[in-house]
Amino acid sequence: MKINIKNREYLLANLAIAIAVIFWGVSFISTKIAVAEVPPTTLALVRFIIASVALGLLLKKVEPTSKVDKRDRPKMVLGGLLGITFYFYFENLGIKLTTVVNASLIVTIVPLVAILLDVLFFKSRLTTLKLLAALIAIVGTYLSVTANGQIDFSSTNFKGNLLMICAMLCWVFYTLVNKSLQRKYSGICMTTYQTIYGTLCLIPLSLLEYQEWRLFSLTTLGHILFLAFCCSVGCYILYMYALKHLDVAITTVYLNLVPVIGVVCGFLILNEAVLPIQLIGGLLTFFAIIVVNMDGLVQRRQLSSTNVEKC
Repeated sequence: MKINIKNREYLLANLAIAIAVIFWGVSFISTKIAVAEVPPTTLALVRFIIASVALGLLLKKVEPTSKVDKRDRPKMVLGGLLGITFYFYFENLGIKLTTVVNASLIVTIVPLVAILLDVLFFKSRLTTLKLLAALIAIVGTYLSVTANGQIDFSSTNFKGNLLMICAMLCWVFYTLVNKSLQRKYSGICMTTYQTIYGTLCLIPLSLLEYQEWRLFSLTTLGHILFLAFCCSVGCYILYMYALKHLDVAITTVYLNLVPVIGVVCGFLILNEAVLPIQLIGGLLTFFAIIVVNMDGLVQRRQLSSTNVEKC
């Protein structure tokens, strides 16, 4: 039985996004292990120095004439600050203070917050289903973050959870900043320049940790290299390939599996406890994501019907 080119590309694209999602899910484990020896911001700096060099070489080979317009430079820098500097400052510190399971569950709020901010800033239509999804997500996130349903500001885990929420908000704003740049620049161009800008901004923050700088083990070095080459560079290439051959709805479903893999890895590899109420919170958030996807499907069908009637 022969597989035609389109089917082969479709299968390879699914394999690519699946590998990327697995690596991103496992990255929580690598970060948790690495921050035990390397300060959180310093870890991010070392990781993205390596990634910046690799992405720079890749950009030079793929798009040798690619440059950023001076007028767009402030937005590129802002994107680097939000998506690299602040995001990984909050995430690495958050993962150090909380569990991988908690961090993974909190990641589920990203698609929903993005939709709400899209409504707020880009005047997207706020439907009843979107509003319902937002309310469900709030309840789900509350249960996942507080674990016992009660807020304890003195809890180290709770502080870590709040830092993870800050990281997720940075990522959402990062995607909104990139919305105005995506039509003008390729994905690899934006990623490379924003990674370089974000890495440069990590330098002063990492200097605040100089008293904690120590030589780290080869095991930690292995985790840093995995985060840099596999999660920051390799996954980007795989994800870009998948986007070319798969529908956005399919890639979104795959991305929603990242926190699931994180929770499973935290439980199996680090022996972290998963409380039933946290699982309920995570399931509620996933249900909210399904509701949002249903809303998008309904809107696309309505738009398609309108176009048919016009014809």
